Amino acid sequence: MLREAGYYTFGIGKMHWFPQKALHGFNGTLVDESGRVEQDGYVSDYRDWFKLQAPGEDPDKTGIGWNEHRSGVYQLDEKLHPTYWTGTTAVELINNYKQDKPLFLKISFARPHSPYDAPQRFLDMYEDVEIPKPVIGDWCQSFNITDGGASAAFGNFGIEHAIESKKHYYANITFIDEMIGKIVQALKDKGMYENSIICFTSDHGDMMGDHYHWRKTYAYEGSSNIPYILKWPKDMKGELARGSKLENTTELRDFLPTFLDAADAKIPEEMDGLSLLKLIENPDAKWRPYIAMEHSTCYSQANYWAALTDGNWKYIWFFRTGEEQLFNLKNDPGEITELSTKNKDELKKWRKRMVDHLSERGEGFVKNGELLVREKTMLYSPNYPKTERTNAELVKEWREIYKGID
Repeated sequence: MLREAGYYTFGIGKMHWFPQKALHGFNGTLVDESGRVEQDGYVSDYRDWFKLQAPGEDPDKTGIGWNEHRSGVYQLDEKLHPTYWTGTTAVELINNYKQDKPLFLKISFARPHSPYDAPQRFLDMYEDVEIPKPVIGDWCQSFNITDGGASAAFGNFGIEHAIESKKHYYANITFIDEMIGKIVQALKDKGMYENSIICFTSDHGDMMGDHYHWRKTYAYEGSSNIPYILKWPKDMKGELARGSKLENTTELRDFLPTFLDAADAKIPEEMDGLSLLKLIENPDAKWRPYIAMEHSTCYSQANYWAALTDGNWKYIWFFRTGEEQLFNLKNDPGEITELSTKNKDELKKWRKRMVDHLSERGEGFVKNGELLVREKTMLYSPNYPKTERTNAELVKEWREIYKGID
C-alpha cells in the first residue's frame, strides 16, 4: 500500500515470513533469520555476508540456540554480530539513497530475542548495575519445575541464572540502542531526519523467568507490554508536545494506519488499527477503550488464550481449560496477585467484554452469552474459518501459492 502511495520500500533484518525471501510488497529485502531455515537451500543475506567477512568461521560459535534461556558472551568480533550487520546495513542504505521517492524502511533487529549473546563491551556496562530479580506471583507454582532443559518455556532455574540471562538481555538492548543512534545520525547527515516519521516497537517482550516463564507467547507483562515510541516530522502540527507520554492502548496493528496517514493515503475502513497521528493532533481524541491480545496453542496445551487490557486491568481467558485470570496492573504491574476470585464485579465486567469480543466468531467460541471451552486450536489464515487442516497442510498450501515467486 505504501508502494502504491509512491514510496520506495525496503526491509532489513528479521522479516520472519514464508517464503523467507518473498518480498510481500517491498522493493527489496536483506534478511537475517537467526539461523532459521524453512526452505531447502535457503541462506540469509546476513550469513552470506558473514562468509565474506569471516571465511571458515561459525556464526553460531557462541553455542546458544535462539530459544534458550542460557546466556553467554558473543565469541566473535562484535562487528560480525547480527545486530551490527542490521544497523550498519541500514546506515549504508540511507547513505546511498538517491531516489526521488520518499523512503519506507523497515529495520528489524533479531535481538534482544535469544540467544542472549551480547559482546563483552556491552556486558561491562552492567557490571555494577542491580538487575531486578524475577517476579513470582501467587498463582504460578505449577510452573515451578526444574527439569525443562536449556530451551524450556517454563521452569525455575534459580534467581542467579535468571539475573544473568536478564543482564545479557539488557546488554543486547543497549547494543541495539547504539546502532539506532547510528541510524538516526545517518538520517541527520542525509538531511532526512527532520522530515522522517520513526516508529519504534517490538513484536514481543521476554518473560526472563518471571512467574517461572521464559520467552514469549504469554499475555503477561514481560511478554506483551512492549515499548512504543513515535517521533514525528518537525513540520507536523498538533497539540501534543514532544517528549510527552500517553497512556492510550496501542498495538502492532496501529502501524499501517499511521504510515498511511502520514503518506496522505486512504486508510481502509476495515482496518482494526488506528493512526497515532490523531493523538499528535489532539491527545484527547476518541480512542479505543482497550485492546485484544491472543495466541494459539504454544509450549503447552493450556497456553491457548485471549486477553483484554486497558493498561489498568487485564483479563485472560484460556480457551482450552476455561481458566480465567484478572490482574490490576495499576496497583500490581508485576501481576503478583491474581484477582479472579477476589473481585467478582470487575471479573464480570471484563468477561462480558470478552464475550462481546469473541461473539462474532460464532458458537465455537460463545453460546447463549457464555464463553465456551474449546477442544481444538483455531489457526487463522486467509482461508478463515476453515479450521480442520494441520500446520503441515497449511504450509504445503502456501508453498503451492508462492511457487515460482522469489
